[in-house]
Amino acid sequence: MGFQVPLWRAIAVYRIASLCYAVALVELDSQDYSRWLLAWALLGVMAAWTAATSYAYREPQRRTALLLVSDLVITAGLLLSTAAVQYPGSMRAGATPVTATWVAGPVLAWAVQWGRRAGIVSALVLAGCDFALRSDRISIALNGAVLLVLAGMLVGYLARLAADVESAQQRATEVEAAGRERERLARDIHDSVLQVLALVQRRGIDAGGEAAELGRLAGEQEAALRALIGAKPESYLAGQEGEVDVRALLTREASATVTVSTPAEPVLLTAPAATETALAVRAALDNVRQHCPDGTRAWVLVEDEGDEVAVMIRDDGPGMTGGRLAEAAAAGRLGVSHAIDGRMRDLGGAAQITSGDGEGTLVVLRVPRRGRLL
Repeated sequence: MGFQVPLWRAIAVYRIASLCYAVALVELDSQDYSRWLLAWALLGVMAAWTAATSYAYREPQRRTALLLVSDLVITAGLLLSTAAVQYPGSMRAGATPVTATWVAGPVLAWAVQWGRRAGIVSALVLAGCDFALRSDRISIALNGAVLLVLAGMLVGYLARLAADVESAQQRATEVEAAGRERERLARDIHDSVLQVLALVQRRGIDAGGEAAELGRLAGEQEAALRALIGAKPESYLAGQEGEVDVRALLTREASATVTVSTPAEPVLLTAPAATETALAVRAALDNVRQHCPDGTRAWVLVEDEGDEVAVMIRDDGPGMTGGRLAEAAAAGRLGVSHAIDGRMRDLGGAAQITSGDGEGTLVVLRVPRRGRLL
């Protein structure tokens, strides 16, 4: 992520600065070291590892779990090696470990890569090594442990906050771009398709007869198209990384003959599930328009049942006999079996169709919150 680039650079700068500090302490406190040359050898290892991690952490693909775990293990080993290079009484006298503040490097790296919990875990590992070195100076070790834990927690929190800000900015950019594209398409559609549909509606009504039915259908499509191009782009983009309010998709089906009733609160589904549900409802309403007499009314009712969302489509048409759906599927007319049943199966849900001759038709769609189509 782009926001992490300055954080990794800051970690590299911190490692270099803390390495210089460790070198200065070894030089100034040389009387504390029983193996002074070995201490300088350890500083050489620290310098080489600082260069290696600063280079490796520059590219996201190199920030693997193996590298970060190795960073923690090597740092812990260098910290524990203090016992081999200092006089036994040096740590009791308050001498700083050979690693000094350089030991915080992997804590910062873990926090940036995996968040504050990982930062705290790595801090506790290194704090445990420090406790092992200062078993008789618990207060000094405790101070270092608290600082490491706070550093891991705060840096991890800031990294997560920065990620959220970047995500919000990206989303705002997408919404703005979608809005501009929608405005452009709306102008083009208004200048062409909508005007033609309006003309067909007027001419059809004036002509009467079968032409009036075509005019009515053209008017319904004009209203639906106007609602579609007038919808806010947020309703589409909301589900790219989260959930969509299915009410926004279903209320577009409302017309002079279709009543849509929804709860007052948002009814959230994943974007694919919401889209497939809306298409299944549209297929059910298309069946009403195609197979029922003119003026047949339909009602769409949405209910949020917690673990699943139920959508009921009922009409007051003539209904159908029990074997009609099977006959339609056998004849190759797959509107119900594919457009409705198939979509619900893909979502891990179900569609139930109840009808009788002269009793209208009731279609009940049940969509689980966590379906198979994710």
